[in-house]
Amino acid sequence: MGTKTDGRIAVRPKGTAFQQRVWQALLTIPYGETVSYGELARLVGCRSAQAVGQAVGANPIALLIPCHRVIAAHGKIGGYEYGIEIKKRLLEVENILQRRP
Repeated sequence: MGTKTDGRIAVRPKGTAFQQRVWQALLTIPYGETVSYGELARLVGCRSAQAVGQAVGANPIALLIPCHRVIAAHGKIGGYEYGIEIKKRLLEVENILQRRP
């Protein structure tokens, strides 16, 4: 018999302490919601949304650490390491794009 778990997967990708902090913050963004790079920067105690964006872009396991939920200021989709069309599709799956004006 297996051990009962809460369904979480323990992930610990290699990265700097700052990247680790950003990636942990990405895990707190609820399914179906987004935050801006600026909001994420404030959440991790960083003054630079650009630095946060670079850490988000360095996420090596985007399917497990949901970096697609981070968008640019004013609701623009912004970039995505794996291509903007894939980011749009992931946001569509979560019904995020349909709720945006």
